[in-house]
Amino acid sequence: MKKNNIITLLGAAVAVSLGFGSCSDVLDEHPRSIFTPDFFGTDQGISGGLNNMYNNLRNMYGQGYYFNACETGTDEFTWGESADANFKDADHSEGAAVTTSQNCRADVIWQPMIININSANQLIEYGQTASASLIAEAYFFRAFDYFLLVQTFGGIPLDFGSGELKANDKPIRTSVRNNVAEVYTRCILPDFEYAVENLPETPRASGTATQTLARLYLAKAYLTYGWWLENPNNIPTYPAVDGQLNGPRKDPNGKTPAEYFQLAYDVAMDGINNPGPYALQNTFYDMCIASNERNSEMMLWADHTEKSELYNGGSLTYGSGGAPDNFAFWMCNWNYPTMVAYANDTLDAKGVMKDPINPVAREAKQGYGRPWTRMAPTYNVFTETFADKTHDSRYDATFQTVYRANWNQNGMDYDKVYCANGMPIKIGDAVLTFLGEDTEGINYNDVATKGGTKGLGVMSGTASYVVDPQHFSRLRYPGPFKISDQRTDYDKTKALGDPNAGSVRPFYIAKFSELYLIAAEAAVKGASGEKTARELVNVLRERAGRWNYSVAEAKAVSFDYSKEMTDATPATIDIDYILAERSREFFGEGYRWYDLVRTQTWIEKAKTYKICGAKSSDTELLEFTRDLDEHLYLCPIPQGQLDGLEMSEEEIAAYQNPGY
Repeated sequence: MKKNNIITLLGAAVAVSLGFGSCSDVLDEHPRSIFTPDFFGTDQGISGGLNNMYNNLRNMYGQGYYFNACETGTDEFTWGESADANFKDADHSEGAAVTTSQNCRADVIWQPMIININSANQLIEYGQTASASLIAEAYFFRAFDYFLLVQTFGGIPLDFGSGELKANDKPIRTSVRNNVAEVYTRCILPDFEYAVENLPETPRASGTATQTLARLYLAKAYLTYGWWLENPNNIPTYPAVDGQLNGPRKDPNGKTPAEYFQLAYDVAMDGINNPGPYALQNTFYDMCIASNERNSEMMLWADHTEKSELYNGGSLTYGSGGAPDNFAFWMCNWNYPTMVAYANDTLDAKGVMKDPINPVAREAKQGYGRPWTRMAPTYNVFTETFADKTHDSRYDATFQTVYRANWNQNGMDYDKVYCANGMPIKIGDAVLTFLGEDTEGINYNDVATKGGTKGLGVMSGTASYVVDPQHFSRLRYPGPFKISDQRTDYDKTKALGDPNAGSVRPFYIAKFSELYLIAAEAAVKGASGEKTARELVNVLRERAGRWNYSVAEAKAVSFDYSKEMTDATPATIDIDYILAERSREFFGEGYRWYDLVRTQTWIEKAKTYKICGAKSSDTELLEFTRDLDEHLYLCPIPQGQLDGLEMSEEEIAAYQNPGY
């Protein structure tokens, strides 16, 4: 029996809305197993359809395998010690299989987005009794979904079987892909433009779409389409445009790439100058800390809550390892609970300390949480992207670099235990410190005497284990702080919370800060206006220089390095600097592959990388080469989609992207 049809009636989706902010803020809903055209003509149907679109965000954002598709194989991440083929294949380096329609994990994008697009078509077509602002949310999501699909796969069908951008109420088994230019000019750009004109300035409920959010995505779509038209590195597209797969491209509306870059700049500046309820947080830490989530900088998120499993979208006590859980951060969280300290400082007959314990327990606390060790950051992240760790607070607020003792929460009542160099530590002391710079004088071999955890370093006079960047490996590396979990429902019987459940934090999708980097990138591409690329970048760099808390030191601080940060900004900003700033600002949030593909720099930036190996004894920094080819700039159409087509073998083969 055929499965995974390209077009399926939205009735296959259950209308379970997500919570906006808290349970009391949730949009009214009446769960329903079937959506029909008549239903979309009612107020209840419009509300239910829109709620389902927000709910659908959880099928992508926070989904660990989508996160893998967005990050592994870039200059930010490679595969980690516990990686399976999902991650090794995505890295395109040693041990990777050739990418095919069967093993590419971008498959998790296709079906949810196609279903959501048909839902938007139904709302737009049948929801004419609704206000323009409500229907504008459907226009926003239709453009949003097509924009994600076209960046990932190339051209996407505009006709689901009932006509171009028309609602379809029955499965079909044939399909024709429109080319990229047609998808942008007939859907993505006009839909986002409609959303800008008709969405409200302030959200109708916490987290719903607004004018400023639509401006961000319209500006980003103009920018991305401008790059695609210019095609500076001659990257092939599919389906062909005017018979051409590569080379410079023509816009059906007759505009040049430069005109689209200017539009991107202008719209982004409109968003900056007319922010509505949005604003930058005062410090980067304020933007990252879990207690301040859903702050003024956050414009769109896939929501979760610890107050209700219904509105969380998943269990509050265990993780499913699949959507709609937010479990992306597990992938890049190393197995820190395996570290060893000793309850006794005497040595046995072999000179090894007695009574080993695990001093750091798995905890549902920001910076800790469930470890899967599927992905690991590359060496260049620490030596190039985050080279300045003194002035730039973004490194400190992005990574968990110090792991502190919490054995008391795991039922052990020792006053102290013995760690590196046989030195005592207490609750809250550092067990392991990942150093910021390559450092001489660290012993990575003296494990048997004076206590130790194999693969971790010992430095004279230091009670915590240490590891410097040249010894970060696929097994041990700084974990995620910014995107990791935080539970607040601890009690005396559950001091560690529920660290095996998916995160109850929202997964961020759109931030007000990105408007500055979109405008700056457009300026680098030749757009002009009231602010230069350097001035725009410096808004975020100035903010990054202000510290009010140190995650590494676990204490409040008051540093202002804003002048040092802005003075260090180059006089001339190029695309490499924009990409570096985007990585510093959005590291590990699922932006990177799309940033490198948009700017056609993926091969240049990610062809080689350095990291130590996957064994605890691997402490030698090695260089790896990825087998990257231009056809990989488009992901393959998933096999499930091809299997659902009832067309000739030749037509199905032609439906697939070249190279697969």
